[in-house]
Amino acid sequence: MAASTCGAGRGRAGTEGRASGLVGLEWLSGDALHERVITNGVLRAERSVWIATANLKDMYVAGPRRRYRPVLTEFARMAERGVQFRVIHAEVPSRAFRESFDALPGLVAGGLELQICPRSHWKMVIVDGTLGYTGSANFTGAGLGAKSDGRRNLEFGAVGDDPAFVARLEEEFDRFWIGEHCDGCGRREVCPDPIR
Repeated sequence: MAASTCGAGRGRAGTEGRASGLVGLEWLSGDALHERVITNGVLRAERSVWIATANLKDMYVAGPRRRYRPVLTEFARMAERGVQFRVIHAEVPSRAFRESFDALPGLVAGGLELQICPRSHWKMVIVDGTLGYTGSANFTGAGLGAKSDGRRNLEFGAVGDDPAFVARLEEEFDRFWIGEHCDGCGRREVCPDPIR
């Protein structure tokens, strides 16, 4: 598919466009979004992967010989190498996610840190503090997963390595992770696990 530029009219799913004003920032959708964020981003992390999502479901990624496997299996392998995983989510993860997670002792023992907040509606991914994503897609198969274009949700987001863009995402994630939003929260009574 041809690349489109920001503001150049209607783009097609899977196309990408460079945003004006920020070097290293692209607006992506469809398979291009999955490839850039998951395949070429998350699965190649060397130090850390931070994810914020409203919904957390078992997501599959392509493996050797086009066989698909739960992304958590790959997370477990990466955690053994020292990659840190942190996930903010709004709801209890899906049953399939919990079953995959429970079958991976390295993740259960701290290889994947989870924090739940009913107010979280963010969708962001930060890889190694050098690549960032924010947009409409949840960390689900239909959002950022390897589903075909005919089965994937229609999602759109900004992905890039612009230092100011990534730093802004990290700042919001950090503020959440230490519980700044808990102070004065009006939904504390429905929060299953307040940070502070």
